[in-house]
This record gives sequence, structure tokens and C-alpha cells, in this order.
Amino acid sequence: MNIFVCIDDTDNIESRGTGELASLLARALEDKGWGKTEPVTRHQLFVHPDIAYTSHNSAMCFSAEIADEHLAAFTAFAKEFLECESAEGSDPGLCVVNLDALAGRDDLIAFGRKAKVQVITKEEAYGLAQRLGVHLSEHGGTGLGIIGALAGTGLRMTGNDGRFKGKFYVDTATGIVDVAELKRQTGVDVVKSIKGPVLHEAEKVQLGDKVKAVLLDGKSTLLVSPNTMDAGRAPWQTCTRQQLKAY
Repeated sequence: MNIFVCIDDTDNIESRGTGELASLLARALEDKGWGKTEPVTRHQLFVHPDIAYTSHNSAMCFSAEIADEHLAAFTAFAKEFLECESAEGSDPGLCVVNLDALAGRDDLIAFGRKAKVQVITKEEAYGLAQRLGVHLSEHGGTGLGIIGALAGTGLRMTGNDGRFKGKFYVDTATGIVDVAELKRQTGVDVVKSIKGPVLHEAEKVQLGDKVKAVLLDGKSTLLVSPNTMDAGRAPWQTCTRQQLKAY
């Protein structure tokens, strides 16, 4: 079966981030032989004075292919993992969605999009999870992390939200590579302009300080923008952190 796993609000200002815990949880799923995971994505949620968060209010989600008989064991492990590994003072939440059994896909996506622009209550999150038959549980503190955990699965489901955790290190002596080599070294599916067009394999790209991928059209996508500083050497440059904040 295909599942989405999302966690939120597991950290404090001094602890490991929620993204690191999501990566460890995904690795444990594979190490135990339960299934195969896809990379973790970060999903930005609403920033508002009424919402408690550590730094940016983002949820971390990954997808996995898992055998049906292992789902219960994985969910139990994930619950225990959050209770043991979440930081003091955090309000961790866990969501596990069985995509093969999910009937209310549109409702879950709508919840995720709402969580990017509005304050949502725990009661609303639990109510939707119960209606959809989605696992949602809190594991410390106020448990408010369930809201982001549920929302993150809906946002990942769109295939058009989130930045992949981590950055790429591209081996180049000049700081410029063609698209074919960039895809080979990073493993991204697509290199495209932030304005839309997909780049050809031979086009040159100048690398910035942080080379990151985003989730677009269900694919790992490396976004570039016109090179305004040195277009003669490379017409494109990787997007800045500020440009990627929209994803």
C-alpha cells in the first residue's frame, strides 16, 4: 500500500529539527524491512500570533510503499518514536494516511490548503481525520502538532507544495554545469525556469549557495531563474532561498 507519514511540532529551539526526526523515522521504516520511502518534504503552514511554533511553522512529510501487514507495526513504532525523541516543551503530532483506502482526498487537500492561510483547531483536525479514517495522534504537550501533521499530508498529496529536505552538493570546478549533469548528480526529475519552461539538457546553469529541490507536478524539481549577473557564461542560475520561500 501507499502511505503518507507526516509529523509536526517535535522540536524546541535547541533540539534536532522535525525534519531530522522525519528522516530518522523514514530510515527506520526501511531498516526494519517494512517498505521503501521517498524523500522528506517541508510544508509551510500559516504563521500567526495565535499559533505556537518553534521557528517557521512547517510540517515534514514523506511517502512510502509498505506491505499491508506492516502498517500497524509501523504506526505503533512511529508513536513510540515521537514520544521518546520529541524535544521537551514540544507538542508533537503524527498523521499516517493509507492512500489506497482514502475516500476523501479532496477534503484532505482542502484542509492542507486552509492550514496555510487560517488558524485551525484540534477539534476540526480530529473531526476530519475520523471522517476519513486517517490515523492522527498527539504525543506530548498540547498535541497541537496534529493540525500540521494532518495538513502536511494533504499538501504533499497535491504534488505541488513543499521543499525537499536538505540541499545538493554538486561537484564542479567552475560553479557552472549543464542540465544533464545537474540532473545526474542531484537525481532531480526536472530542471525548469521559475516562470515555467523546462530546460533542455545542454543548457548551462550557474550554481548558487544553496541548491534545493521543490515538489512540483509530483516530481522533484530544481528551479532556476535568469542569470542577471553573468549571463554570458550561463543563462540560468539556481534560485535563491528567498525565491524558494513560496514553495
